[in-house]
Amino acid sequence: MSPLLSARNLRKSFGARTACADVSLDLHEGEVLAVVGESGSGKSTLLGLLARDVEADGGEVHYRFRDGEVRDLQTLSEADRRVLTRTDWGFIRQDPTQGLRMPVSAGGNVGERLMAIGNRNYGNIRATAADWLSRVEIETARMDDSPKTFSGGMRQRLQIARNLVTHPRLVFMDEPTSGLDVSVQARLLDLIRGLVSELGLAVIIVTHDLAVARLLSHRIMVMKGGRVIETGLTDQVLDDPREPYTQLLVSSVLAA
Repeated sequence: MSPLLSARNLRKSFGARTACADVSLDLHEGEVLAVVGESGSGKSTLLGLLARDVEADGGEVHYRFRDGEVRDLQTLSEADRRVLTRTDWGFIRQDPTQGLRMPVSAGGNVGERLMAIGNRNYGNIRATAADWLSRVEIETARMDDSPKTFSGGMRQRLQIARNLVTHPRLVFMDEPTSGLDVSVQARLLDLIRGLVSELGLAVIIVTHDLAVARLLSHRIMVMKGGRVIETGLTDQVLDDPREPYTQLLVSSVLAA
C-alpha cells in the first residue's frame, strides 16, 4: 500500500537562511517517525511544511485519503484543508495554549472538535468529552473548568484529548514534553505511547530529546542545517550512529 504521507524535495528558506533543503520522506499508517536535531536544524520548519502551516518554496507533499485517493496537498482548497485538519489530522503543539481555546471549558475544547465534524447531540458530545478527559487522566469533575486553571501537564493532556477525539490517522507533535518537569514528562510520555499504540496512529514527532525519540518512534531522521544527514530505525541510529554529528548528539546525552 502507498504511504499515508509522502514528501519529495521540500525546500524552504527564510532570507539567507536555509531551513529545509530537499527533504524527502515516507510515512506509513501506524508508524512513528521522530525528527531530531539541535535548535535551528530545521525540524520544526519541516513539520510546518508537512502540515501545510508553512508555505514551501518547492517540493511536494502527498496524502492518502480514507477513500484511497492520493492527493497533492498543495492543490487542496482551504475548505478541504480545514476538513482534513479537523478529521484525519491532529497537531499537538509545544505550547498547549496555542492548541487549545483557553476561554472555553475543558469539556468544550474536546466537544468543539466533535461539533466541527457534524455532531450535534449535546448529551453525546458531553459524554464523549468526559470519556476522553478520563482517558488522558483529567478528572471529569474538572470538565467545566477553564484550561487557565490547569497545570502545564494537564493542559498538554487536554490538548491530546482535543486532537484525538475524532480518531485522526496522522498526528503531528512539536516538542510535546518540552518545558515540563521530569516526572510530568514521564507520565505524559507513557500516556502518548499508550494512545499511539491503542489507536494505531501515524505520528511525526519533532524533538530535541533523544530519549523521547527512542521511547516513542520506530524510525528517526537527524537534521542539521535544514538537511537530513542520517535516517534509519531508531535503535539502529541511536546505538550505532554513522554520521559525526549524530555521534555528537548521542554522546552529549550519554555525558549528561
